[in-house]
Amino acid sequence: MSAVYNKNKDITIAVGLSGGVDSSVAAALLKKQGYKVVGFFMKNWSDQFGLKEADCPWYQDRQDAMAVAAKLDIPFHTLDFEEEYKNQVLDYFFSEYAAGRTPNPDVMCNATIKFGVFLDKALALGADYIATGHYARLTPSNSPLARGRDLPLLTKERVGVRSLLKAKDSNKDQTYFLYRLTQNQLSRAMFPVGEYTKPEVRALAKKFGLRTQDKPDSQGVCFIGHIDLRKFLSQKIKDQPGDIVTTDGKVVGKHTGLFWYTIGQRKGIEIGGIGPFYVVEKDLQNNKLIVTHDAKDERLYKTVVEFNDVNWITPVPTQCAGRIRYREPLVECRVEKMDSIDRRIGGLQNDNSTYRATFVEPLRAVASGQSIVLYDGEVCLGGGIII
Repeated sequence: MSAVYNKNKDITIAVGLSGGVDSSVAAALLKKQGYKVVGFFMKNWSDQFGLKEADCPWYQDRQDAMAVAAKLDIPFHTLDFEEEYKNQVLDYFFSEYAAGRTPNPDVMCNATIKFGVFLDKALALGADYIATGHYARLTPSNSPLARGRDLPLLTKERVGVRSLLKAKDSNKDQTYFLYRLTQNQLSRAMFPVGEYTKPEVRALAKKFGLRTQDKPDSQGVCFIGHIDLRKFLSQKIKDQPGDIVTTDGKVVGKHTGLFWYTIGQRKGIEIGGIGPFYVVEKDLQNNKLIVTHDAKDERLYKTVVEFNDVNWITPVPTQCAGRIRYREPLVECRVEKMDSIDRRIGGLQNDNSTYRATFVEPLRAVASGQSIVLYDGEVCLGGGIII
């Protein structure tokens, strides 16, 4: 029996098995390292709330997760979090659109469901950590970031302050969706596939003989899947027609509700024959959709982004880099607190202050309600919700 196995065998890892290849390989890697691994499938969605127009293959996903657990010879359980998902993710999703903002449900799902109620449940059942198939890495904040070594989570004690690092595979890096995780959550988290590229993960799945090895990546909203956004939202949000107006004040059509549009949108504006148009503003007070012919219209671009509802993972330097959408290139910026006598940049806590990020290059289509996420090199610092 190896020394590694002796050291790991008393640590229980609750793995969120989604039925996809990434979480399957995460479980397999942990099992190979000698941890006591238990698989959990989270059932967070069905049509019990009367919401249709979604493509959520949860039943097949659960079958695939069960098959992986059987292959790895690990216990398997199903957890029903539908009520929590409805209250903490779906309600937020609808209320943000109804208010004219553009939400990011995947960000909230990670913070409140996967690393919220699932983490709490797993710890209550005796787990020491939870693991998921996210492409990200973790390290104690005082560790050199350039070592590129696997991180030893080999103790049941809290590991203290953690840094959330970009994944090895920059094309799959998911730290943008994890920026709202707190130190308490990160101290009990593991991301086993973060040190691998996606092709390497596929190869590992084949090596382990996992049923999910060729399964396509999931698409769409967290736990819901692919949706026709307008049809989905229309089940809870009623049309509020108004004028579509150009930036020079000309009425060029009618919209059915500002909820259906986001800044920078081109498709779906439904002005026949005289386009293309791009959404530059949603005038909520007058219920007008402001559009432009010019794809380079200066109103589509901003260098200053204000945000609040902030979560800092690690202390934030004044100079850093940020992005306002998943996979967008990082752009250097200066961050400052706007509304506090204490002028220090955020520390290790949820922060109710308002911040301003000033970018060295203009950003296109900055949308209220979306997330701005900040980085210092490989380290994801945290972020907030764009005002």
